[in-house]
Amino acid sequence: MNSATLEKVRVYRMSTPEHECPWGLKAVNLLREKGIEFEDHKLKSQEETEAFKAKYKVQTTPQIFFGEERIGGYTDLAEKLDVEAEGAEYSYTPVIAIFSTAGLMALATTMGLTGFMGFSLSLLASLKLMDIESFAESFTKYDLITKRIKPYAKIYPFAELAIGLGFLSGIAPLATGITSLFIGISGGISVFKAVYIDKLALNCACVGGNSKAPLGIVSFTENAIMTIMGAALIFSATTGEAESVKIKEAEPNAIVQLQDASR
Repeated sequence: MNSATLEKVRVYRMSTPEHECPWGLKAVNLLREKGIEFEDHKLKSQEETEAFKAKYKVQTTPQIFFGEERIGGYTDLAEKLDVEAEGAEYSYTPVIAIFSTAGLMALATTMGLTGFMGFSLSLLASLKLMDIESFAESFTKYDLITKRIKPYAKIYPFAELAIGLGFLSGIAPLATGITSLFIGISGGISVFKAVYIDKLALNCACVGGNSKAPLGIVSFTENAIMTIMGAALIFSATTGEAESVKIKEAEPNAIVQLQDASR
């Protein structure tokens, strides 16, 4: 297939100073490799990208058109040109680093599962807050609440941090539990729909907007745990058992040993 056999070829892809869509670059490179002339339409803002999606009733970019025929994304283009599509550049390293660190911190402080969740959520929130614009841009692609209420994407990291600190401190357990339950359920539904219903291949915003961690089982599991922990905290708070789940600061081993020796 060459340029002579095709009508005008157009590529629409997100390309901003903060984010260059990797799939758009793959599509552009594939067309160049095949010697196919094309018009490269760069969507230079989130607003422009959302307007494009609404116009053509699509959920992702890039989108490639051969004349008036919409081919689809990079994978669809590769299939049409009869070439093997390149795999996604995914990495679980950030996820492993975060949860391993949180697990070791919970172990060192003897805080158990509640401490693990508190540390995990606090660390994840800090990564989002480092570049909240990139996080919001990535989160908007699959979160159902953000698709309707744009400011939610920028509120989310602060809410996640509040939940994490709530687990660690034991302060306001009912509020912590309700917020955790709400975010866990809504997040789980969003991830399930994006991955298992819409079949979208997206990066997860859970470890920041610029990560290469894939959206999938890790994100779904995180939201499921938040839901369970939130429900447990609500139950304990409403039944008068909140003190049983309140995390108390453990004494360092060295201090305990000194106290034993002085007796």
